[in-house]
Amino acid sequence: MALASFSNLSTQHLFSHYNHPSLQTCTITIPHGTLIFFPSKLKHCTFITSTAHFFPTTVTAISRVGPRIGPPLAISSAGDGGRSSGSGGGGESGGGGDEEEEERDRNREEVMVALAEAGRSLESFPEDLAAAVTAGRVPGSIVRRLFQLEESAVLGWLLKFGGFRERLLADDLFLAKLLIECVVIIFTKAAAELERRKEKFTKELNFVVANVVTGIVTGFVLVWFPAPTISLKPPLAVSAGPIAKLFYGCPDNAFQVALPGTSYTLLQRIGAIVRNGAKLFVVGTGASLVGIGITNALINVQKAVNKTFTAEAENLPIISTSVAFGVYMVVISNLRYQVLAGIIEQRILEPLLHRNKLILTATYFTIRTANTYWGSLLWVDFARWVGVQKIKD
Repeated sequence: MALASFSNLSTQHLFSHYNHPSLQTCTITIPHGTLIFFPSKLKHCTFITSTAHFFPTTVTAISRVGPRIGPPLAISSAGDGGRSSGSGGGGESGGGGDEEEEERDRNREEVMVALAEAGRSLESFPEDLAAAVTAGRVPGSIVRRLFQLEESAVLGWLLKFGGFRERLLADDLFLAKLLIECVVIIFTKAAAELERRKEKFTKELNFVVANVVTGIVTGFVLVWFPAPTISLKPPLAVSAGPIAKLFYGCPDNAFQVALPGTSYTLLQRIGAIVRNGAKLFVVGTGASLVGIGITNALINVQKAVNKTFTAEAENLPIISTSVAFGVYMVVISNLRYQVLAGIIEQRILEPLLHRNKLILTATYFTIRTANTYWGSLLWVDFARWVGVQKIKD
């Protein structure tokens, strides 16, 4: 006969990284082991091994996976006057209600099954991922992807770093996209410059060098910022203002597919465009300053060596060109890459080709090469239109 006991056990030795050492716990001793619940509000639980750890919600029932060890156990909650307030994760819109909470409960159950299948424990996860699992924001499919990525030496190493972790878990081909963008941008930039400048290509070579150097830096961030992610951000401070709360809850891509247990409002999706635009303006302007600075240094060296070069070339306007490039990143590149990552890739290509990673990667290469080439053409036209890259005939 099972013996149930309730106590105020310290959970610091088990879940010290959650910073809740005083959580109420419930332990149930049965012939095959002990169940430990955290905290006192539990709803759906799953018995997996001799000792199982579970997550916050309201106790109504315990289900088992694996060998059946007797009739189901049932526990009624005592005095649970409301629902869990959640973990304050960034993806919630607050309007999901019971449906969203049920999805989170399913996520917790799926994760426990995945852990049991792999023989792993929650304590083996990074702190931010463990907290997201506890909050019910991570489905079992993401945990299984984690186990698969850890088998690769390179990807397993990158998973140790914040930023890469939430992107690789949301998209296991994220690194391939990043490499594709950084490699092809050199060739597509040069080809686009040649197409637009034609016979003036050599005479405007200083512009070409500046654009290619700037493009390598911005190509990286244009993949990084709008890439789909899973939310691993810590809870927002209670004293945070309304603007901070809005941007905290925004996805990284306005068109990102929300995971089960997470939802985004229209305002939050618009906020993703604004937030990424602000970041891209800073990065684009800074990268352009570096690129133009290098180009002007090369021009000055050529002028000192070749006196006839003085009449053929002039230093680029640093401030006006850099600001113009920052505006271009906000207005054109920001929307273009969000549509590419959120609609074309995540919503169209991945559902169609997810069973064949090789074909999917080849399609990414083709689409991103065309997109980068098109963007290079647009920048030349934009720079000439605003008057920051004109040369005397």
